[in-house]
Amino acid sequence: MFTEYVADLHTHTVLSPCASVEMIPPLIVRAALARGITLLAITDHNASANVAAVQQAAEGTALSVLPGMELQTREDVHLLCLFDTPGQLAAWQAEVNACLPDLPNRAEFWGEQFVVDATGDLLRREPRLLLTAARMTLAAAVASVLRLGGLPLPAHVDRRAYGLLAQLGFVPPDLPVPGLELSRWCNPEMARERFPQLAGYALMQNGDAHELGELLGATVLRLAAPTVGEIALALRGEGGRAFRARASTADNRPCKT
Repeated sequence: MFTEYVADLHTHTVLSPCASVEMIPPLIVRAALARGITLLAITDHNASANVAAVQQAAEGTALSVLPGMELQTREDVHLLCLFDTPGQLAAWQAEVNACLPDLPNRAEFWGEQFVVDATGDLLRREPRLLLTAARMTLAAAVASVLRLGGLPLPAHVDRRAYGLLAQLGFVPPDLPVPGLELSRWCNPEMARERFPQLAGYALMQNGDAHELGELLGATVLRLAAPTVGEIALALRGEGGRAFRARASTADNRPCKT
């Protein structure tokens, strides 16, 4: 039996220094449900300490929350790294920590990095700078995420800032990913017209929300369960799984950088 999930797989919390202070677990859950989103991924920059808090805030609701991260690779490409279990995420975070430069966060310049509980109360500040590139190539990161049983998706490939096409100029033909993410500003039809090199790739649009109003829910996934393996099958269109644009958000936004 399959279920259709309204998905947004790129969401930041107050752990990301570029996110609004309103991006705390209970408000994220409330805003996602109001938007009709039933499958969310938490993907802070190079960090994952707020994932469990959002999952706890979503308990007892219709919202499933996947653990994840938005990695900045050595090439300054952003990569969504999605998992099913806390153990997978913890193992991935350990690999990323070993590759991050040991630089302090300057909150007055970059912004605060808050670790919070399920109610949004402050637990601690993350002292290490998160808005930086890890000493890990895109190819190595994809391989490691797959080895851990996760799902790697190059993020907002249409953007000039940290997008795959802008940073590398092409999609590596041997990159073993089931699809690519588009920013909130560029739907699949327009992306294929603007970037011919995207022909043949499954393109999923996410909100990359740094504020509550940016939660998008632009994609509907037909899955047997809300897992990364099912999402990969849906992006490939295999075994009855599928994905499509949600009609209410497929609004022909102009591609924007």
